[in-house]
Amino acid sequence: MPVTEFAAEFGFRNLGSFLSELQYLSGSHCNSSDFEFSFFLSLTFVTMALNHILRFLLCLLTFKTGFNAEISVFVQTGTSVQLHIQTQELPEFVDLSWKNDKSEIIVRYTNEPKKVRLHSSYKDRVDFNDKTFSVTLKNMQKTDSGLYTARASGETENDIVTYRVSVIDAVEAPVLTVNSNWSSSDSCTVNFTCRAPELMINSSYQNNRCSPQEVTSHEIHTLILDCSEESIICNHSNPVSLKEDRINIKELCINKGAQEEVAECSSVYAQVEMQLKL
Repeated sequence: MPVTEFAAEFGFRNLGSFLSELQYLSGSHCNSSDFEFSFFLSLTFVTMALNHILRFLLCLLTFKTGFNAEISVFVQTGTSVQLHIQTQELPEFVDLSWKNDKSEIIVRYTNEPKKVRLHSSYKDRVDFNDKTFSVTLKNMQKTDSGLYTARASGETENDIVTYRVSVIDAVEAPVLTVNSNWSSSDSCTVNFTCRAPELMINSSYQNNRCSPQEVTSHEIHTLILDCSEESIICNHSNPVSLKEDRINIKELCINKGAQEEVAECSSVYAQVEMQLKL
């Protein structure tokens, strides 16, 4: 901050009045320019010192506590998830463990001697990589949802990373239903409903278009409606799956006049064929 702005912050009309007040308080008889330069150097030094102190405290806090935010992960029921330590510079440790929020140590890796121990309830469901220290959890069920933390222990204990794992089912397929449709030689209107559990969109297709719409449920289930020149598309998704239903527009938007003309021609052809036989 320039000295003039600094002076204004304290209510002085100008830099001269600010420096005069400082000279009076300090008993200094240096001229204005010398005093301004000295004051600026002092202020700069103090600011730099404070910045270094704050950075040091932040680094100390990070080293002591891990200072890591939770990483959110969604997993489909019955599938696997791999959790990484998210850093290549681990502090020196005697052992490294992955634990859940039930205080169960899923896997513990000892550095000297190198040894891996698994929790009894996870023996057939865990793979541990002793090079990257990542852990793979298999056949995840909804009861496995929760926090998973990697911790390095030595002279101090440091939480390296924490995951919030949410195990959810794949979505059900949506259902696209045509409520009514009308077509002529130059236009086509289709009224329809796009539906999934707890979600529904009613809309219309006109003039080769419809308005894209989107609704959500429980912040993770999404129903999206869209149209192209050929199809009406209904998508149902969550963070682990996507399913859709679609209807072909061409099958709905057939010119009724053309249909009647085809029917009339067929009738005439049948009559002519019958007369020839007679």
